[in-house]
Amino acid sequence: MVWQLDPNICVQCEKCSQNCVLPQSAVKVVHSFSMCGYCDLCSGYLQPGAKSRDTGAENQLCPTGAIKRTFVEDPYFEYTIDKDLCIGCGKCVKGCGAFGNGSLYLQVNHDLCLNCNECSIARSCPSRAYKRVPASKPYILRGSEAARFLGKQ
Repeated sequence: MVWQLDPNICVQCEKCSQNCVLPQSAVKVVHSFSMCGYCDLCSGYLQPGAKSRDTGAENQLCPTGAIKRTFVEDPYFEYTIDKDLCIGCGKCVKGCGAFGNGSLYLQVNHDLCLNCNECSIARSCPSRAYKRVPASKPYILRGSEAARFLGKQ
């Protein structure tokens, strides 16, 4: 059994970025491309009330610049996550869930997680979104990514 964060219960409290025993949290943002609207005005990327819809740091919601915005065609943009920069704070997830379609969500990255017997993030999680799941199915995914990952396509 391994630890995983249930995105349907998570309240994006930012404790994932603060309570992991690792120097940088094993929790990272996952982007479900099948659910994404590829919006010009992305509430997971842009600060609320941003003066312009560009890639300027002052307009970005992510404190580390982990979300990359790439023009596809008018009016669509693709958003990708730089996992090395992501600290798992969930600010983008909260924005996407509040005004978007919830295509951004948090997951424990098992390439990084130490799978502590008593996970310090799980202990501090106010919504009890941390669960033990089978190591053979270590992720709780959204959208068509879940079916592909679990071999149900």
